[in-house]
Amino acid sequence: MSSIKQFQVTFDCAEPERVARFWCEVLGYVVSPSEDQGSWSACSDPTGVGPRLFFQRVPEGKVVKNRVHLDVRVGTGLVGEERLAALEAECARLIPLGAVRVRLLPADDENESCIVMQDIEGNEFCLD
Repeated sequence: MSSIKQFQVTFDCAEPERVARFWCEVLGYVVSPSEDQGSWSACSDPTGVGPRLFFQRVPEGKVVKNRVHLDVRVGTGLVGEERLAALEAECARLIPLGAVRVRLLPADDENESCIVMQDIEGNEFCLD
């Protein structure tokens, strides 16, 4: 049995280049040159560690909650007020880029807090 070494995450969207640039800003990725007249765009981790993100134009808009989402790990290892401060700082950085804050999910007995957000086309992601 072979093992998978790499994977990419694909987003359906209306404006591939715009969404790719948003995620580059969020993650520190770089945009790959688009060769297909705007019907797709891609970005990648310049260190080669993270997965490639691929954005493809589709005619229909988003109508329901994502079944898959990205967790942007900004609070790893932090707890309590220190974690909340890191999450809020990243939220404040992303809002001017076009992100939308949806809600804070407060810490409970099983999970630390996180902030649910949406990208510039309404795709949900979490600051975790």
